[in-house]
Amino acid sequence: MAEHSRLTRTRRELLRDSCCGMGYLAAQLIGSSEALSGATALDPLAPKPPHLPNPKAKAVIFLFMAGGPSHIETFDPKPLLNELDGQPRPAEFGEAKYQFVKSDATLLGTKRTFRKYGAAGIAVSDLLPHTASCIDDIAVLRSCHGDMVVHSAAQYELMTGRIVPGFPSMGSWVIYGLGSEARSLPSYVVMPDPDGALEAGQPMYMNGFLPAVYQPTTFRPGARPVLNLDLPEGISLEERRRTVDLIQALNRAAIEEGDDEFDARIRTYDLAFKMQAEAPAIFDLSKETASTLEMYGVGTEPTHDYGRRCLLARRLVEQGVRFVTVVSGGGPGRLQWDAHDDIEENHIRMAVQTDQPVAALLKDLKQRGMLDETLVLWGGEFGRSPEAQVKKDGRAGRDHHNLGFTMWMAGGGVRGGQVVGATDAIGLRAIEQPYHFRDIHTTILHQLGLDQDKLNYPHLGRNERLTQVHGRVISEIV
Repeated sequence: MAEHSRLTRTRRELLRDSCCGMGYLAAQLIGSSEALSGATALDPLAPKPPHLPNPKAKAVIFLFMAGGPSHIETFDPKPLLNELDGQPRPAEFGEAKYQFVKSDATLLGTKRTFRKYGAAGIAVSDLLPHTASCIDDIAVLRSCHGDMVVHSAAQYELMTGRIVPGFPSMGSWVIYGLGSEARSLPSYVVMPDPDGALEAGQPMYMNGFLPAVYQPTTFRPGARPVLNLDLPEGISLEERRRTVDLIQALNRAAIEEGDDEFDARIRTYDLAFKMQAEAPAIFDLSKETASTLEMYGVGTEPTHDYGRRCLLARRLVEQGVRFVTVVSGGGPGRLQWDAHDDIEENHIRMAVQTDQPVAALLKDLKQRGMLDETLVLWGGEFGRSPEAQVKKDGRAGRDHHNLGFTMWMAGGGVRGGQVVGATDAIGLRAIEQPYHFRDIHTTILHQLGLDQDKLNYPHLGRNERLTQVHGRVISEIV
């Protein structure tokens, strides 16, 4: 008979085998006594100590360039690609799988020009002159790669470490690990693009199998990201508090143990009240100076919308919000960084909308002394192909490309003013210090003081974690 299933044979074995059960009964008794004495459950969103000593970052702002910005047009100049423009890809560079690039496609050079910026002379495209002015604070990661070449699966992997929905996003994992310092605001915020939803949809931002209290709050596009923040006419704050208290008491009387969905819904009532009491000032950008609004491009087109959301991200982090995702791109492909048929038109348009606000965010955080403890991540779910997908009427586009592309980090203890890793001479594949999405995730957790092995949650019989197997900290930048 197996050791774990044999019958108890002696009094010693009886005491040994039943000790856990007796201990559990004692714990239950203590817990019941505390409940009767009026003790309250611990707040799952209360700030928690990090796993590692001296964490560098307290919050994360992810500038998500949805659709896949081209590394070749932004941060990774390829002179040889320009020389081979219009020719088939040389066999020595190997093969690549695409969605739409045909077998007889030819290489596509770039029309962008690159200049060297900062103390280290880092090359940045003329698409991003404002970001280039901040390059001494930025660590450019030219050797990123992922596993999928379709939007939805790649977006899931970028956000959750998995290529299918149902797993917690990095934002939810961070809140689960550290809690929140914001008492009257959500702990994790997503600000989508007003042009519409993305291929992976809301699930890529969600809490997955983590308790529902760790789900994000998605703001609405436009000038009123949260509706009904004002009290109804004729209703005082005290009256609203009494109403919320009554609803809370009724809900608590009916909740069953372990019903985290209901518990999270109950908590939203209290958060909503706190936001009505304190949050309207956070969303009132008129309190900012004219020079700050001008720096972000608020009030002028085409930077107004993304600039307003980047400024709001700074204000949220300033108030203790732990994780903010600011999305550029939404709706049909051409409204994202998804340049299948005209890389020039697409990337010029998307860059003009975002370049100035992104740089303003970095400068604003730095001048307020917040950049040191705020980790900023920029990038998309993949890059673009060295080959032309479509070439007609003087226009050319690039397909999705997951084998090698660029992301960057700034702040939060990251050593800026450097380039890490490289793709090959035509930008096809990451060949020097390749870093997977799981390495990006591991580095984010590390800067926040979280250990990828300790940050886990039991699900379907195993301890799951963000990095799935094991990621590497990008040691060159921390």
